[in-house]
Amino acid sequence: MNIKKVSEQIGISADTIRYYERIGLLPRVRRNKSGVRDFSEKDIAALEFIRCFRSAGMSVESLIEYMSLVEEGEGTEKARMKILEEQREKLISRIAELQAAKERLDYKIENYKNIILKKEESLFEEETAD
Repeated sequence: MNIKKVSEQIGISADTIRYYERIGLLPRVRRNKSGVRDFSEKDIAALEFIRCFRSAGMSVESLIEYMSLVEEGEGTEKARMKILEEQREKLISRIAELQAAKERLDYKIENYKNIILKKEESLFEEETAD
């Protein structure tokens, strides 16, 4: 599958896919006779994995470290688990920050609703008083 189709399927821009390959996050993708990248199912699965962890907030550096440990294979399980657990803690912290921000916004929205409602009511009262 070519990069355009993979980009559309996965939801990662072609430029980002090229970047991931250039920095070694995505292993070198096989090319056809014309030199066009020909993504295998394994390449696509790796991109889906990368997209998932990037959307969870994992840094490119952490992903590179994790993927290199995966390639090393046996004996790296504890190090991989540590990376995942650290990322989970960061994500929990980020969720708490987002929840607090949402609560502040909800509070502001309610205040504005009350102000607008009072202004609308006062406008309506003035119109009926005439």
